[in-house]
Amino acid sequence: MAGGAVEPGRVVEALELLLGRPAGPGPDGAALRLEALRGNAAALEERLRGEPGWAALRGLRDAALGRFPALAAGLEDEAEPGWAAACAVLALLLCLKERLTALSAVPAAPAAAPGAAPPPAADTLSAAQDRALRRALRAAVGLGLAPYLPPGVGRLPGLPAPTPRSGARLRAATAALLELSRHPALAAPLLAQHLGPLLAALCLLGHGPAAHCEGLSEAERAQSREALQHILDRVYQPLAVRELLVLQGGPKQSHPAGEETKPALARSPAWLRRLCGQLLSERLMRPHGLQAVVRGIMEGTGGGTDAEAAAVDWRKCDVVAKILASCPQQCLSMEDYYKHVCPQILDLMHIQDKLTARQFQRVATTTLLTMAKEHPQLAEKHLLQPLLTPLLRCSDAAEIAEDDLSAGTVLVTEAELSSCVEDVFKVYVVGNDSSSLLLRSLQSVLGVVFSLYSFAKQNVSYLRSPCQEVLLWFLEKSERETSLSVLEGCVGLASSVHHLHPRCRFCVGSEGGAAITVEEPIRDEDEALYQKVSLEQCHVESLVELLSHCQQSGLAGDFFIHCLKALTHVAAEDEVVAGCGTVAGRSLLELEEHCTGQRRKLLVLQLVATLCESVSDTVFTNIAQVEEFVAATLQRACVGLARGHGAAVEAQTLSMAMGLVAAMLGGAVQLKSGDFAVLKRLLPLLEEVSCTHPDPVIQELAADLRIAICTHGAFSTETVDTAAESVLGKRLGPGRTGAGTGPCQSPGAGGTLPQHSHGCSRPLAPREGEEQSVHEPSATGPTAAPSTGSLAPAQLQELLLSAYDPQVPVRAAALRSLSSLIMQRDPEALQIQEKILQVFLENVQHEDSFVYLSAIQGVALLSSEYPEQILPVLLARYGHPAQGTEETAAAVTRMKLGEVLMRATRALGDMVIKHREPLIHAFLRGARDPDSALRASSLSNLGELCQRLGFQLGSIIHEVSSCLTAITKTDPEAEVRRAAVHVVVLLLRGLSEKATEVLQDVLRDLYRLLKHVVAAEPDSTAVLHAQLALQELDTAVRSVLFPPQVLEKKIVVLP
Repeated sequence: MAGGAVEPGRVVEALELLLGRPAGPGPDGAALRLEALRGNAAALEERLRGEPGWAALRGLRDAALGRFPALAAGLEDEAEPGWAAACAVLALLLCLKERLTALSAVPAAPAAAPGAAPPPAADTLSAAQDRALRRALRAAVGLGLAPYLPPGVGRLPGLPAPTPRSGARLRAATAALLELSRHPALAAPLLAQHLGPLLAALCLLGHGPAAHCEGLSEAERAQSREALQHILDRVYQPLAVRELLVLQGGPKQSHPAGEETKPALARSPAWLRRLCGQLLSERLMRPHGLQAVVRGIMEGTGGGTDAEAAAVDWRKCDVVAKILASCPQQCLSMEDYYKHVCPQILDLMHIQDKLTARQFQRVATTTLLTMAKEHPQLAEKHLLQPLLTPLLRCSDAAEIAEDDLSAGTVLVTEAELSSCVEDVFKVYVVGNDSSSLLLRSLQSVLGVVFSLYSFAKQNVSYLRSPCQEVLLWFLEKSERETSLSVLEGCVGLASSVHHLHPRCRFCVGSEGGAAITVEEPIRDEDEALYQKVSLEQCHVESLVELLSHCQQSGLAGDFFIHCLKALTHVAAEDEVVAGCGTVAGRSLLELEEHCTGQRRKLLVLQLVATLCESVSDTVFTNIAQVEEFVAATLQRACVGLARGHGAAVEAQTLSMAMGLVAAMLGGAVQLKSGDFAVLKRLLPLLEEVSCTHPDPVIQELAADLRIAICTHGAFSTETVDTAAESVLGKRLGPGRTGAGTGPCQSPGAGGTLPQHSHGCSRPLAPREGEEQSVHEPSATGPTAAPSTGSLAPAQLQELLLSAYDPQVPVRAAALRSLSSLIMQRDPEALQIQEKILQVFLENVQHEDSFVYLSAIQGVALLSSEYPEQILPVLLARYGHPAQGTEETAAAVTRMKLGEVLMRATRALGDMVIKHREPLIHAFLRGARDPDSALRASSLSNLGELCQRLGFQLGSIIHEVSSCLTAITKTDPEAEVRRAAVHVVVLLLRGLSEKATEVLQDVLRDLYRLLKHVVAAEPDSTAVLHAQLALQELDTAVRSVLFPPQVLEKKIVVLP
């Protein structure tokens, strides 16, 4: 064949000669002019005929034109220079395609040398040739295709109206371009840059009206339809979607007069809109078609700023979601559409590309919520259930196959569980749609989510935060009754949620997450009971931690009141059970019910105790909650009084509850008429207490409170004022005329209710039979804040006497008042500091935590203010306990004194160096005590002291090292060995990078000790501490051996 010797470069040179070399700086160069094209075509023809090297190209072009006679006829048409130029360009492009096809069959040449890059293929174009090719394709489409498209069918604005012969020319140009698209080197630039006009031509030829397809047979129209489907299937699908959307055009738009408008999409004919809608639906129903549609609509295929802008444009995301939620007409049924699309919607949430993940996740979340609103049943079946499958699979409501219950089976992998929790967070919390369907579906797995939150709280896992957010979102969006029921269900008091399957357990994942595995059933009953009790305790603590985030909404207060009411029911049930006698003679079912009831009672008691210790004083946010709390307290007291015992136990609680009411009436909050209507609900209970309680003081207070509430605070007795002062901790102003004149605002106006400590407020009046000096305190008693001036000796003496009061709140309040006097350096108190120290030390031995912690705080304040006088006394008592006390009590007292010493050490700061040796020797002696708890406590104190001393350890580090080595290797108790290894951790952590300098004499011994613990220690916690210490040591040594390189500029002045 004549064209066998034509190189692709010769064809590209002919194209450049025909179109002219670009003269502009851009890639397109100067715009094409018809006169210039006519001159260039004549010059090309002259070269093809005259020069011998171009004869082969002329023969190749004639052969190509022979296969496309319409192009050959157009090449000779001088009346239409634009069409003639288009035919010439298309003919040369067909020649290039033929030569590239022939060259692609040539085997690739081997590499020039071993290991060298192989030479390019024979049909590879250079960069300059590729630019010329793209320019030629642009000319072919612009001259041979775009001018002959009718208006609204991919036609560019500003072009002249198509001629009557446009149909034949459009068929010829489209056929030539389709032929070019068969070769990859030509198809890539053609379909990437000119897909829109090509699709418009194929739509017109295959599906257009007959007026635009005159002379076209049905077989040719069928070929055009097949070519259209072939092109759409082979191109990048988001690009196809975007071009079809552009081809479909926009709706009619109206703009107000005078408003600047942006260019809108051209209005397409009805047949084209229907066709594009059908083609878009087909793209959507393909595998991974939904992602392609989203990418095409969001225009984020390139990432970067486009993706960020699309993520911000939430309106566009919502529009896409509505499109995806509507079923196309071509789909057989809504069920089939959801079955096909919903898995792809869930896959959108797992896009790894950070640039496009935000927009994809928003579209997926909005689509899911839209589907849930429009078709809730289908959305629940095909979206929510697959979304929650990992959590549903391991709940106690799931039917797990027997094969999956074998020990060690991984029921839910770490990746699957992490992905599920993150998806739940995105859909429910980020989506923030509180519809009944979403709340109901989430409640079905809320028990498992809470168990995972409790597990993550006890370990280090990134799942803790999303689980907490999901739980808080549900509690906030649900009805209050539902939230309270779910909170009960989380700790096992109700069956409102499904918990983790009894055979399933969470285990720590390697990537910081968690996995769910099946464990072997525990056959040891004691071990099983221990595991159950530990799990319940962990759940209670996690629930209280969760409630600490719900105080502003009032949920924590409502739940606390709910638990108090349950506690009242427990007391009433105990009375009924006590009246029924023993459990002997009952059936197994009755015994099981009795055990379940006892377990519930214990849980209620444990929950109330934990809430009282952990929930802050601002748990109540409105008057109604305080009223319910007081009502529950009074009701519980009435139940106790009806049983004939427990009045002494309820006295402190009653004092605190009625003191709150007195404080509100005394001006703590600004009460309104509606608030008094709420308080009037307490009248029947107050009347019952005033009639049945054995304590006349409480009777009098209850009666006076009834009068104050009924008169809306217009009448207030001295008893009510005293109770209010007890709670508020200050004297009421003499000008107070009623509850409505208080200086504080109500909670609704931004204020807070009076703070209190449950069960620990000062009693209102003395008990019968107590000493006169104790039960007649002045207005500036232990709960009153110290004044700015010095206290009178009589008042100080009253504080000292109150520190020995048998009632815990009075004693603790007196101790805290003495501590406040020490902190303010009261002259009267400083004169008797030895006596105050003795009072504190005696109260340190008290069994109530509120008392001995207050005493510890007071001793620590004295020690920090007067270390020279106080520390020797404390060290003597720490080393030699008081004679005549039991060993256990003596050990507990010494541990409390150790806490005092550590608080004093923290307060002294750098001044602790002066007392270094006596403190370290005291703790070293404590580390040899027979009591294991005291040994562990002494080592803990020693570790914190060494951490604070740092460089000031000195030569005493040898004694510390020897003690730690001996205890770690010989002590029989695991907790003591843990404490010893933890001392090394604290020591290395405190010294940080200077550990190699300060510990240079004992560093090798400590390293060998840690390696010994890792290799031979049976206790896993001690091994963990040793590994942490080795990490600290490794960090310190590396910082010395490989110091960081710092680039510094130095100016040196030469002599």
